[in-house]
Amino acid sequence: MLSFSRRVRAAALLAAVIVPAVVLSLTGCAPAVPMTPAPDATNPVCADVIVRLRTVTALGDNLKRETNAQATAAWGNPAAVLLRCGVAVPGPTTLLCVTLKGIDWLRDDSNAPNYVFTTYGRDPAVQVVIDGTRASGTDALMDLSNAVGSIPATRACTNPDDVLGLPSPSPTPTPAPTP
Repeated sequence: MLSFSRRVRAAALLAAVIVPAVVLSLTGCAPAVPMTPAPDATNPVCADVIVRLRTVTALGDNLKRETNAQATAAWGNPAAVLLRCGVAVPGPTTLLCVTLKGIDWLRDDSNAPNYVFTTYGRDPAVQVVIDGTRASGTDALMDLSNAVGSIPATRACTNPDDVLGLPSPSPTPTPAPTP
């Protein structure tokens, strides 16, 4: 039988070996996703966005992962969706603007199937990079809308017809009621 002091030492040794192994297995083998913070990542509004993202634990089949930079988030292993808050606020552009759940997004598909979406009309701006082979851009942006929507909109995308000064289409006439 082991003496009390030997049992304490044996328990301490087991704890020193087993506890880190259990913690390592619970955190998985995926290290933090290396990212670079955006220039305005320290904006307090970005902190609110990141806090709201705590509830977005998965985007499709891509589970949320830790990142190593302020005001960032990532999903998937390897990362399929990357988010950075505090990127430069975009000005006028020829990029396609899509509106999902009240949020205007500029879509840059120049590196397809990797798509870069940047909020338009919100300061600070949020950028989301999506690997289109591993995640649905529409679904991801919809799932992120509650967090990103916490940034107030100050302007909206314009319709090309508004910019070109083309007349709005005439409404379809409705028949007058008969007496």
